[in-house]
Amino acid sequence: MKYLKFYSGKTLKWGVEENGIISVIRTAPWIGTEKTGETARLTDVKLAAPVEPVSPPLGAKILCIGKNYYDHAVEFGEEAPETPIIFIKPNTVINDPNAAVAYPKITSRLDFEGELALIIGKKAEKVSEEDALEHVFGYTCFNDITARDIQQADGQWTRGKGCDGCGPIGPWIVTGLDSANLAIETRLNGKRVQSANTGLMMSDVRRIIAFVSASMTLMPGDIIATGTPAGVGPMLPGDVVEVEIENIGILKNTIV
Repeated sequence: MKYLKFYSGKTLKWGVEENGIISVIRTAPWIGTEKTGETARLTDVKLAAPVEPVSPPLGAKILCIGKNYYDHAVEFGEEAPETPIIFIKPNTVINDPNAAVAYPKITSRLDFEGELALIIGKKAEKVSEEDALEHVFGYTCFNDITARDIQQADGQWTRGKGCDGCGPIGPWIVTGLDSANLAIETRLNGKRVQSANTGLMMSDVRRIIAFVSASMTLMPGDIIATGTPAGVGPMLPGDVVEVEIENIGILKNTIV
């Protein structure tokens, strides 16, 4: 199924899309999928980031996995990590599909990083790899936009990864996918700049969830971005960046 969030006037609503028709549901889909009876056409709505700003009781987390593709580690002259590298982006990075991304004034090097992201659907605390997928609601596209010069100058990643609006996500959440075999591609102004398959991740979704949940409890609505393949590079104002993942869709944003 394909779940999305959209603007209805000044109100944000959740829905499930089939054949171009959105049926509005009452809550975030990992809570429930009861329909209200209201419908809308996909072509008539403006999409919003398919996330909840607050996920009881702690609030949504955005967890990211660094250097999870061997070729990406190599392009930065680094060794492949033995265990997943975890960092957190603040939820103020969240941005909508098709929305503008403001070029942060603090940086002179703003990079794209196309990634598969998963949405947690059920509380996960110290889960095993065997049981990990039971806690996934669905998958979407994510762009881990990074102020590269800030990241490298600071020596840790929080500020360079945490600029406002630099975490576009969407265009929707798709359930029932095999996360171990999805083509992923990033395009800059129509030119392909990243191309890989999620099967090349060094830590797959099962391992990531087990590793993360060993130290911190994952709550419904939490986001995990699973890492980017090689080919990351800079963007400038006016550039259009697209992250496309097989069987999900295209996340498209313009840098301004």
